[in-house]
Amino acid sequence: MLKQLQINTDKRDEMLDITHEVEAFLQETGVKSGTALIYCPHTTAGITINENADPDVKKDMLRRFDEVYPWEHELDRHMEGNTAAHLKSSTVGASQHVIIENGRLLLGTWQGIYFCEFDGPRTRTCYIKITG
Repeated sequence: MLKQLQINTDKRDEMLDITHEVEAFLQETGVKSGTALIYCPHTTAGITINENADPDVKKDMLRRFDEVYPWEHELDRHMEGNTAAHLKSSTVGASQHVIIENGRLLLGTWQGIYFCEFDGPRTRTCYIKITG
């Protein structure tokens, strides 16, 4: 069972909580035990799991990504000028797996699933694959 999400981002760098979309699709499938794969087919965006209780975590993560991977660097050669976005997305990764048990995602108390935009604003695609 596969679902395609269309995600519209508003900023160059942002983290959008898509946990509810994944949970809603899981409920549609009726799967009680299995896995959810959340996949991003873009080279300048990614998927991560992290804290979703304190919004400062997202702000801190994005700020630190900018510190490690500044948007402009005199040695970058990529002609599109978005080398930092490629580095950030490689660091975050293109996908995450979540265990499903008793019809629920086995996320920690404070965990959420995030679509991470590093080269926006854009219209993006994200896939959710539920197996059980």
